[in-house]
Amino acid sequence: MRSRRSTVKSLFKPAGLMPIPPPATLRRSSHDVRSTNRGISLVPEARPKILIAEDEPHLREVLGLQLAAAGFEVFEACDGAQAVERAPLFMPDLVMLDVMMPNMDGYEACRRLRASYITRHIPIIMLTARVEMEDKLAGLRGGANDYITKPWDGREMLQRVRTALEWSRQQRAASPLTGLPGNVAIDEEIKRRIARDESFSFLAVDIDSFKSFNDHYGYVRGDEAIRALARILVDTLQLSGTPADFVGHIGGDDFVLLTSPDCGEAVARAVVESFDRLAPLLYDAADRDHGYVEVLNRRHVIERFPVMSVTIALVSTDRYPITHQAELNDKAQELKEHGKGIVGSIVVSERRSRSEPAEEDQRRDVA
Repeated sequence: MRSRRSTVKSLFKPAGLMPIPPPATLRRSSHDVRSTNRGISLVPEARPKILIAEDEPHLREVLGLQLAAAGFEVFEACDGAQAVERAPLFMPDLVMLDVMMPNMDGYEACRRLRASYITRHIPIIMLTARVEMEDKLAGLRGGANDYITKPWDGREMLQRVRTALEWSRQQRAASPLTGLPGNVAIDEEIKRRIARDESFSFLAVDIDSFKSFNDHYGYVRGDEAIRALARILVDTLQLSGTPADFVGHIGGDDFVLLTSPDCGEAVARAVVESFDRLAPLLYDAADRDHGYVEVLNRRHVIERFPVMSVTIALVSTDRYPITHQAELNDKAQELKEHGKGIVGSIVVSERRSRSEPAEEDQRRDVA
């Protein structure tokens, strides 16, 4: 028990509270030596940090040991006030708050953590011996993500912790504008498919003439155009794709779709058709009738820009095998640059396989 207890970053002695050390000393001071395919690594392994606020020392210790044994880095507070004070110092990935504590109870601590822009994104799990529905609703209304009832089952507790952490990770990775998975999730999904040697179609999608639209109408309507394209992408995959498909938002007007090679062409053309129907409706009637907007270009000269269109670069790995994500991105960028030179919505795809000749007329299919 003594050796396991040392794995918990406890700030308490049985006789009382230790002084708060500087934040740097509250993290692991040693490095995990890990074997990798490149040899020995001295880079410390990142472990999710959990802050426990529990006034009962025995329960605090038991919970801390269970979490540490499961691979989490544990910090402690003896009441809600200390949890509110220490959360900005430790920046935990998850906070676990007992409901009934002296000085400040879990409900108030939860409200204060949610009120601060520094800590409002951290998921919170309430610990309670109360089973009445009103008690649970009080915590949920205050911003808690979940409840664990005392006495807890260790397996259920750890699963709820992992679920809350995964939810938080996905929230941080999502685009705040569209709610779609962002760059981190996109990279993970592509790497996962490449590692499994799955064949898939990669569609890089972006809006042509978006800057002129955004400059002319303002960022609020620009955001509306981006959300409109996001809805088209999601709806198209639901209608023309497969259950395993993926759509992500890189940022701005750039999106990524992953679907099966059999569906890639159909999905791309359906997106083009839907966007071409919608795009004129995003303009004022006069501009829509003209078919353009007049905007100052970079040389500060009035220039006419056409109604927005969409360019889609399509790479299917069944014909063009990919071994690394950078290779996929480079190929898609090459195709997209080619498509950007053509007026109107367009799908540019890689038609030749690696074993075929590289003549220009065999390289691309432009629709």
